Amino acid sequence: MTVSQLTHPGILLTSPYAAWTGPAPRIAVGRVLRSLGGDHAFAQLIRFALVGGASNIAYALLFLTMHDSGPLVANVAGSMVSTVIANELHRQLTFRAGSRVGGFTAQWEGGGLALLGLAISTAALAGLDALTPDLGEVAQASAVIAIMAAVGGLRFLVLRSFVFGN
Repeated sequence: MTVSQLTHPGILLTSPYAAWTGPAPRIAVGRVLRSLGGDHAFAQLIRFALVGGASNIAYALLFLTMHDSGPLVANVAGSMVSTVIANELHRQLTFRAGSRVGGFTAQWEGGGLALLGLAISTAALAGLDALTPDLGEVAQASAVIAIMAAVGGLRFLVLRSFVFGN
């Protein structure tokens, strides 16, 4: 069996099962990759989520590395570094605004939005705790996920519309 290769700018996909699948799935994968490389809202949303995931991994690694300094210090450091990483990746990759928006502007406006999102999520969680102090851990975690998803969605819309001007 041979290993077929499907190339896309900057990406090489290999599959040992390509001999069994034929050309249709490889063509579909190529179309999906080209579509995600576009500048339409859905492609940007997918890239936004991928960048967010990568910056969350950076946060977690830094948090764990700095935890001996105390959880508050580790949280602040992880939040600051992951926000800077995310803002630059959003400027360069998600919205492809590197030539339109400077790095300082991206950090200032994106960082401000991140702080606003942190304030909204903290206030929402404090309100949830005040209204339902006996809420279980699973429900609290679900609420955190829902709140962060809503804040992330709003952040995407604001960055796309006003900061990076797409």
